Amino acid sequence: MTATSAAAHAHHARRARTGGPGDGSKLMEHIAGWAFVVVFAMLVTQLGLL
Repeated sequence: MTATSAAAHAHHARRARTGGPGDGSKLMEHIAGWAFVVVFAMLVTQLGLL
């Protein structure tokens, strides 16, 4: 790996991380995920796909 490609790789690795809130609580994420599962199941049932 050359110095140029190493610098480019480091730049992309730094740029790919967006950060975001670091609250540590995943409760809202779990609630939103389960709500999506329930809504999707209702849609599948109403359309007669299952």
